[in-house]
Amino acid sequence: MLLPLLRGCYVVFLVALAAAAFAFFHAEDAPAAGLAAAAAILAAGAVVLATDIREKNKQIATISAVYFGLLFGLLIGWLFSLALEPIVDSLYSHPDPGRVKHVHLIWQFAVTVMSCYIAISTLLQTKDDFRFIIPYVEFAKQLKGSKPLVLDTSVIIDGRIADLCDTRVVDTKLVVPRFVLQELQGIADSSDKLKRNRGRRGLDILKRLQANTKIELQMHDGVAGESRNEAKTRVDERLVLFARAIGGRVVTNDFNLNKIAQLQGVEVINLNEIANSLKTVALPGEYIQVKVVKAGDQIGQGVGYLDDGTMIVIEHGRNLIGQDTSVLVTSVLQTPAGRMIFGRPEARPSGGYAPVPPGPGGPASQSSGNYAAVTPSGTYVPPKPADPSNP
Repeated sequence: MLLPLLRGCYVVFLVALAAAAFAFFHAEDAPAAGLAAAAAILAAGAVVLATDIREKNKQIATISAVYFGLLFGLLIGWLFSLALEPIVDSLYSHPDPGRVKHVHLIWQFAVTVMSCYIAISTLLQTKDDFRFIIPYVEFAKQLKGSKPLVLDTSVIIDGRIADLCDTRVVDTKLVVPRFVLQELQGIADSSDKLKRNRGRRGLDILKRLQANTKIELQMHDGVAGESRNEAKTRVDERLVLFARAIGGRVVTNDFNLNKIAQLQGVEVINLNEIANSLKTVALPGEYIQVKVVKAGDQIGQGVGYLDDGTMIVIEHGRNLIGQDTSVLVTSVLQTPAGRMIFGRPEARPSGGYAPVPPGPGGPASQSSGNYAAVTPSGTYVPPKPADPSNP
């Protein structure tokens, strides 16, 4: 409510100022100049108002950089114009003092504009380090809307974050602290071949993220205030402190880091939970075509996997190892580590979606149990109970 009121007062002030300018020039018998002055005031005010309405997500660091850059530019431009005034006098001499003064004004204006541009551009590009220019003045960062995502070492090595960014789902800034990059470099320089390959993969993923123009990736040199004097603090704890200091969210695959961050009130995005939520949904009673690849933990069990890596535990499926079979889903178990599907094999034709009665030598002869059937008209016939008198 306060912002619209401020803008309304601003518009009223502009109209009053334009009217006063027109009245002043009209009193001087120059109505054309009055109209031009009023139009110029209204046009400049409209440009400022439109820019303010369009740029909704303003940052105090950017505004401070513009203001201080303007002040520095004016000061430096004035000093340069004073220093270069003798040179201008020696290069341009004219008997008319008014003309010489006019040249001095043009030169001072040009030098001041260039100085302001250089100062503002430099401060805008280095606004993250602006506190080093003014060491005792630092504004607290206030975030609205999307928060920056702080990447953990595990999620960088995993590599799926790069694929996720390619889909344009991630529209906020990614932040990689310097100590996470150092940990990746330490893993890449490890004497263990497996760790060394994982570290190099993480560095390749970071390079891929940097080359991605769809996202904004920042390598942050800062540390959390609570860990500045703790050189031996673990990377997980430093990551949580850093994310809390900048108001960001931690992206990780580490279950323990997930719990630590939640206990300290830091938002966490677990990439495994995102992957599990996107996996194929299987409901009890549905049929899934799967290949049995190994034996299960219990007697007679077989294990297969879907294309997305979901494990299927198949009752009486051990003797079907190496075969493609249709599985009737009996239950689905959701765990923090992923989703598990339990089912039992059903006799059906290759690639079919309706169960058929078992034939001689078919899959029914390879495993025990009763099977459902389908009539020629497509009517589903439930499995018949076993006859105790007919073993």
